[in-house]
Amino acid sequence: MRKVLHAFAALADLGEEIAETNDFEEMVRSALHVVLGALGIRRGAVAEFEREASALRVVATRGFGEAFPPEVSSLLKIDSAHADAHTNGAGPHISSSQGVSRLEREIKGLFACGEVEVVMPLVVRGELVGAIMLGGKARGDSFSTEDREVIRSLGRHIGVGLHNHRLLREVERRAVENRKLYEDLKAIYKDTVRAFAVAIDCKDKYTQGHSERVGKYSEIIARELGWSEEEVEGIAIAGYLHDIGKLIVDRDIINAPYPIDAKKSSELNRHPAAGYEILRPIKHPFADIPLMARYHHERPDGRGYPDGLKDEEIPLGAKIVSLADSFDAMTTDRPYRRRRSFVEVLADFRRNAGQQFSPAVVAALCRALL
Repeated sequence: MRKVLHAFAALADLGEEIAETNDFEEMVRSALHVVLGALGIRRGAVAEFEREASALRVVATRGFGEAFPPEVSSLLKIDSAHADAHTNGAGPHISSSQGVSRLEREIKGLFACGEVEVVMPLVVRGELVGAIMLGGKARGDSFSTEDREVIRSLGRHIGVGLHNHRLLREVERRAVENRKLYEDLKAIYKDTVRAFAVAIDCKDKYTQGHSERVGKYSEIIARELGWSEEEVEGIAIAGYLHDIGKLIVDRDIINAPYPIDAKKSSELNRHPAAGYEILRPIKHPFADIPLMARYHHERPDGRGYPDGLKDEEIPLGAKIVSLADSFDAMTTDRPYRRRRSFVEVLADFRRNAGQQFSPAVVAALCRALL
C-alpha cells in the first residue's frame, strides 16, 4: 500500500512539474528527478527521438557523471529496423512488444554492462517519441513488477510531454515555412505591381516613373500619419496602381503637348473609374486599393470626379494618393509647363487645403518634407 501511495504522489508531482513550466528541457529534467526520487534510483537519462537523425537525443541526465559515454552524450544512434519501424513519414512506429524488447536491448548495448538496468521506450499512439534509461537502485535491490509499472505510468506522462513538444516544434516549423511562402508571394505581387506601374507610365512619355514616385510619396505621408506597416505597404501599392485606368485612354490624349479640350478631358477623366473596374476583381493582400484608384481625383469640396464625393465621403487613402499624385505632377516637367519648387508647391497645397486637398494630409506632407 505504501508503494502505491508513493507512486500516486510521484504521479501527481510529475503532472505538476509538466504543467508548471514552459521550458521543455527544464520540464524533462524535473520529470527525470521525480522518477529517480520515486524509486530511489541512482542514475537515469531521458532522450527524445529525432526523426531526421534516426537517433535518440539525450535531453536530461542525472548520476551518470563520467560514466555517461562521451560519444553518445548528445545522440544515441539506433537501428530503426529493430523497432519494427515503418517509414510512414512520422518516424519509427512500434507495432509489437517484440519491437519494444529489441529497442530496449539495442539501447542497453550502447552502455557498459550494468550501467543501465531498465530502458523504457516512450511510445505515443504507436510512435516512438523517446526513451527513459535508468541505472540500478541505490539500495541494490532489483526492480519489481510494481516498480516497472510505476516507471511505465510515469513514462507515459513524460512521453506525452515529448510528443507535445514535437508537435509544437512542427507547428513552429510550418509557421516559419508558411511565413516565408507568404513573403515570397508578397514579393512576387509587388514585383508584378511595379511591372504594371512601368507599363502604365510607358504610355505617357512625359511621366516616366510617375506611378512609382506616387507610391513612394504616399508611403511617406502614411508613415507621417502613423499608419501601420501593413497599411503603409497597401498605400504604396495603391500609389503604384492609381493610374492603371489610363491603359484604356487614347495615347494621343495622354501625350498631348498642350492643355486638352473638354471632350478629350472627359475621355481622360474616365481613367479613375476604369482603374477601379480593372482592379476590383483582383484579390489584393491589402484592402481598398480599387477604391483608392477610383477616388484619387475626388476633392473635399465636392468638385472632383468621377463621383463628386465630399470631405469624409472620400477614404483617407484616396486623399493621400491624390496629394502624392498632385505633388509629383507639380514638381516634374510637363510639355506645357515647367516644374515648380517644393516650397511653391507646398504653399499652393496650403492655400487649397480643405478645397482640393485634405488639410490633415497636406500637414503630414509638409511635416515630412520641411
